[in-house]
Amino acid sequence: MFVLELSCTAPLDGVDALMKDHVGWLDAQYAAGVFIASGRKNPRDGGVILAVGDDRAAIERLAAGDPFAVYGVCAYRITEFIATKTSDALAPYRQQ
Repeated sequence: MFVLELSCTAPLDGVDALMKDHVGWLDAQYAAGVFIASGRKNPRDGGVILAVGDDRAAIERLAAGDPFAVYGVCAYRITEFIATKTSDALAPYRQQ
């Protein structure tokens, strides 16, 4: 499992201008079964995405395709972790 932390590198008006494209990109990743949660940080200086997968390089390529990254308004920090304990709702994502 991966935690994708976004940090804004441009003013929020630049981020907001790309929000519709970013949300479309998010929706595609949810439909593909890669993302399981996402949202803004508080204060609003970026966001967080929880992603599932076994291939860090694939997650890095995916993040690089986010319109926020493509247009340089946000930067990604990706952390991989082994989800050995989860809520019952996330049981399908538990790892050994």
